[in-house]
Amino acid sequence: MTRKIRRLWFVVIFIACFGTAIGLILRAFSSDIVFFVTPSQIVFSPLSYHRVVKLGGMVVAGSVHWKKHTETPTVTFDVTDGLKAITVIYRGILPDLFREGQSVVVIGTTTPQHTFIASEVLAKHDETYMPKEVADALRKSGKWDPRFGPPPSDIR
Repeated sequence: MTRKIRRLWFVVIFIACFGTAIGLILRAFSSDIVFFVTPSQIVFSPLSYHRVVKLGGMVVAGSVHWKKHTETPTVTFDVTDGLKAITVIYRGILPDLFREGQSVVVIGTTTPQHTFIASEVLAKHDETYMPKEVADALRKSGKWDPRFGPPPSDIR
């Protein structure tokens, strides 16, 4: 083999290894990315059912139902963005600040029946806090609650 051919093979092998490494890195990062969605986005454009996402909105008043399944409590409640509502099923103990009519962000996956299986529930930490994504979704839908002050577009 001539020197030129050896150098060419070295470059080809280097590029193949580099491409493989970049591909593995991108695949590892894509499994850690969690997107924020609203109930309307889940209903109108269904997600893949194994994809973990954050669902944000307001807990519908009167929709919280408790069941005791073995030793772990199961809670079912509806989350809305003002346009559509989606049922959330959570097995575990809810945060102390979880209330009906308050904003909530839940992390989990969707099912083919448009229910959401939550692995974690995040509630607000005081009466004026609302996650930015939830506030933006409510503002876009025109369902902003004046108890939280002016809509986010007016806050500077």
